[in-house]
Amino acid sequence: MKFLDQCKIYVRSGSGGGGAVSFRREKFIEYGGPDGGDGGKGGDVWIEAVDGLNTLIDYRYQQHFRAETGGHGMGKNRHGANGADVVLKVPVGTQVLDEDKETLIADLDHLGARMRLCKGGNGGFGNTYFKGPINQAPRHANPGQEGEERAIWLRLKLIADVGLVGLPNAGKSTFLAAASAAKPKIADYPFTTLAPNLGVVDLSPSERFVIADIPGLIEGASEGAGLGTRFLGHVERSASLIHLVDGTQDDVVGAWRTVRHELDAYGEGLADKTEFLALNKIDALDAETRAAKAAELEAACGKRPFLVSGVSGEGVTELLRAAYAEVRLRRAEAVEDEDEDEDAAPESGGWTP
Repeated sequence: MKFLDQCKIYVRSGSGGGGAVSFRREKFIEYGGPDGGDGGKGGDVWIEAVDGLNTLIDYRYQQHFRAETGGHGMGKNRHGANGADVVLKVPVGTQVLDEDKETLIADLDHLGARMRLCKGGNGGFGNTYFKGPINQAPRHANPGQEGEERAIWLRLKLIADVGLVGLPNAGKSTFLAAASAAKPKIADYPFTTLAPNLGVVDLSPSERFVIADIPGLIEGASEGAGLGTRFLGHVERSASLIHLVDGTQDDVVGAWRTVRHELDAYGEGLADKTEFLALNKIDALDAETRAAKAAELEAACGKRPFLVSGVSGEGVTELLRAAYAEVRLRRAEAVEDEDEDEDAAPESGGWTP
């Protein structure tokens, strides 16, 4: 399935049905009076986050969505039927942006999140509604209210606990395959990963988290070089980042600084996330070279890097456990925040005599 993480669509709610002008005409009933029914309400346009989706590819082939118009009123006080709603089903983590692609309308960051994008028009009143002691035979009715129309952007930001970043060919896909059951494309040339990949890491039955591998960054990515920073949005929600540095290259410090610069240029708090620096591909290095390159990275970033190999599996578990500790801490903080919000919510006062 092709991966699509942003698209533009057009939505319109249904217009309301018009009211009817009608009079009761039956034998032996001289003054039947008005009996025009009201029009039905137009359908709404909703958007909902559902399970089982991880791409917006469904909106690649259909961009226009219109809810049903309400039925018109009829004689004998028959009201028109309400128009059917339209529900747009999107993956969890989808953001709804206005046409300017900047104004955030909704962030569907949990399963079942739902929002009304366009409200259907109300149905018009039939002439029965306007009858009274003065105007006993009204000959007018209201038309239905027009529906709303708008253009919106959908942008998917995958829900992942940990994000993988690094230069192309840093071994991210190999590491993801070693850490989870994911099967990303692995090859010996740059940019083998053209779309984000998700993997579920199972450290134990009770220790599980989601890791995301995004396409590699190169120098100038923030200005559009390579694949640019388009896919960095998929790690914005991550609790931490695992930064893999290819240990077989000559300038490991330069590689680390290149990616850090692009994270700073992108913004959105990525540079402030907890970073687990890892020297990858150590299976191709001898003990002396490992120590020397690890010392270079430590001098540059101020912390000892993890030594890992996605091929042999050396050091992978230790790195994953360190990342999971940060994930568990963030989850605990999120639970505390929810408890505080519930405690701060005013209690609804019950009936008192």
